Parts: sequence; C-alpha cells; structure tokens
Amino acid sequence: MPLFEFEGKRPSVHPEAFVAPTATLIGDVTVEAGASVWYGAVLRADICTIVVREGANVQDNSVLHAAPGETLVVGRNATIGHGCVVHCREVGEQALIGNGSTLLDHAVIGPRTLVAAGSVVTPGTELPGAMVVSGIPAKPTKPVEGSSSALWVEQNAPYYQELAKRHAAGASEIG
Repeated sequence: MPLFEFEGKRPSVHPEAFVAPTATLIGDVTVEAGASVWYGAVLRADICTIVVREGANVQDNSVLHAAPGETLVVGRNATIGHGCVVHCREVGEQALIGNGSTLLDHAVIGPRTLVAAGSVVTPGTELPGAMVVSGIPAKPTKPVEGSSSALWVEQNAPYYQELAKRHAAGASEIG
C-alpha cells in the first residue's frame, strides 16, 4: 500500500486494520484497529489530520481531505461508501455515507445518520443523529429508527469488517 510521509508526518495503520494495496495514505492519517480503507481510496492529510476510528470503512475510490488545520474524524463503525468526496469535520459513529455523496468543509454528520447516495452536504451543515438525509443540498427526511435504513446502518460496518479480513487473507495480485 502506498504510504507517504509529508513534512515529517506519516500515516499510522494499526496491525489489525486493512488497507488495500492500491489505497493511498498521505501525511497525518491514523487508521485504527478493525478499520478498512479500500481499493483506490485516497486519504490526503497534508494540511489536516484524518482519523479513521475502530471498525470504520472507507470504500473504493473515495477521497478524504479537510480544511487547513482541521481534523476529519470518521467515527467508530461508520461507512464511507464508494466514490465519495469527504471534506468535512466529522462523520459520526455508525453513520453511513451513501455512494457518490459529497460532504463539504466543516460539515458534521451525526451518529447513525444515513446520507443517501449522491447527496451533497453543504459547508458548515450540522446534521442530527439517527436521521436519513438526502438531496442537493442534503436535508433530513425521516428518522433512521423504524425504517429499512436502520438495517443498513446497523449491518454495514460488521459486514465490511468481515470482508476486510477475507481480503487481507485471500486477495493477491496476479501477473
């Protein structure tokens, strides 16, 4: 996996985390135990800090970065879906960011919030916890609890934790 030091800051990856061999981590990035960073993802912490908490997953081709001096935290057991641009302050614990979503400067996504695929969270937005949000700009539409969305929020992180173990043990480059 490409790990790059930048101005004396280097990525830290827990031995029990999975980082795909084609993911790129640059600078002040921390990936905690049980977390996963998938193929083609780029976490660029050259002017910021990025922390991927325990059990969280950053899926294929997503890009994480933040404003100068800011810390971007992906909460425990949170999911960043495929092809997302995450340039915010926080993705709460067990939140799920749907494929192709964009989260802009200083935004905060509450715990257990599901951001629907393709949504755009505008700069400085603070989304409450346990809500389904969607649209451009993203707005809360209904509570996660009692909806089919709750299954995605509850089951996605454990699924990716198990899948990461399988990739760590069984994925190999072929000639």
